[in-house]
Amino acid sequence: MASTLRLYLTCIRNTLEAAMCLQNFPCQEVERHNKPEVELKTSPELLLNPVLICRNEAEKCLIETSINSLRISLKVKQADELENILTKKFLRFLSMRAEAFQVLRRKPVQGYDISFLITNYHCEEMQKHKLIDFIVQFMESKMMFLFAFSTTFPTFKVATFTDLLTLIKR
Repeated sequence: MASTLRLYLTCIRNTLEAAMCLQNFPCQEVERHNKPEVELKTSPELLLNPVLICRNEAEKCLIETSINSLRISLKVKQADELENILTKKFLRFLSMRAEAFQVLRRKPVQGYDISFLITNYHCEEMQKHKLIDFIVQFMESKMMFLFAFSTTFPTFKVATFTDLLTLIKR
């Protein structure tokens, strides 16, 4: 399990390093606007082919690249109802604080649980390798967080909010 996770994260890291060569490119339709082309999709010549990296059927990463932006969408494995609830609550908590993360999208791409949007401005303000480290460490810690919660509570027990709070305070 740990070796497949390591291979999965290494593949994502290498793909992000190759895809994160973003440059400033103004919108071709509206003067003095600079919109992320990966979101607009108005000019097909500015979009690269999306890359789908799958660890298994339930866990995958979609990396979409354009000339001035990069979108990373993640699907998290949810084996049972408890993991489904924990994942939804955890990711909703993060999306409510998207402005603190700067690269986190409030609404994920359809079919995925969470999405990040990195523009050329993020690459200019922050170091590229630090952005890649953030994404990969986020994925690794998120999976460990969800695994810790799902193994702490038996599947037959319904976890209440107070149970989760006491677990966090330990």
